[in-house]
Amino acid sequence: QVLLVESGGGLVQAGGSLRLPCAASGGAFSYYRLGWFRQAPGKEREFVAAISWNGGSTYYADSVKGRFTISRDNAKNTVYLQMNSLKPEDTAVYYCAAGPGGRPYGTSHSYIYWGQGTQVTVSS
Repeated sequence: QVLLVESGGGLVQAGGSLRLPCAASGGAFSYYRLGWFRQAPGKEREFVAAISWNGGSTYYADSVKGRFTISRDNAKNTVYLQMNSLKPEDTAVYYCAAGPGGRPYGTSHSYIYWGQGTQVTVSS
């Protein structure tokens, strides 16, 4: 069992930056692929970014490529999402997730453990 807790959300103006940490406890964190997803009001949850167990591979949705960076620190059991050049359409609840490698990284069904989410609001 892995417990994931996101933080770092808040209100930011368009063009600003936020960094979302997600701290894990209770399981073999370093063996899991980690992902970030988001869900805006009235929309389905969508993939944002993912990182392999050792940080050697990263994946991004086209909508955030070049603006967001995912990273992990296995010694601290933490995954990060650095978000730059934020846009109003980035407004959503952001979730971190953990799951085994070998499954499609962009689908929520590939992840076993989920955090409760943190709200990010970008004003225009």
